[in-house]
Amino acid sequence: MSKKTLVIGASNNPDRYAYKAVKKLTAYGHPVLALGKKEEMIDAIPVVKERPLDTDIDTVTLYVNPQLQKNYYDYLLNLHPKRIIFNPGTENDELAELAQQKGIQTLEACTLVLLSIGDY
Repeated sequence: MSKKTLVIGASNNPDRYAYKAVKKLTAYGHPVLALGKKEEMIDAIPVVKERPLDTDIDTVTLYVNPQLQKNYYDYLLNLHPKRIIFNPGTENDELAELAQQKGIQTLEACTLVLLSIGDY
């Protein structure tokens, strides 16, 4: 089943894990929205600076550090995705607690690993 995924911290730099996540999510058939610092492209996926207002986001996968995440708290909680994945280096107990209070599942995991083991 495909899961619409919002990648926060997206970049078209092939060395970045967010780039690899966009590529792998797309390869696995998941629709991807990519939010980054500048407007660019990852293949056919536009990276946007304006926060998408889609209301049917299944998963948000984070590639920004906890300090930068503070700017996204209200946005994420109001999006009300089914889950938020905190990739290595993005773990944030404060945001996880706020999300869980709203009924949003949180996961400290690597999106790339979840996809490769069929557990996404």
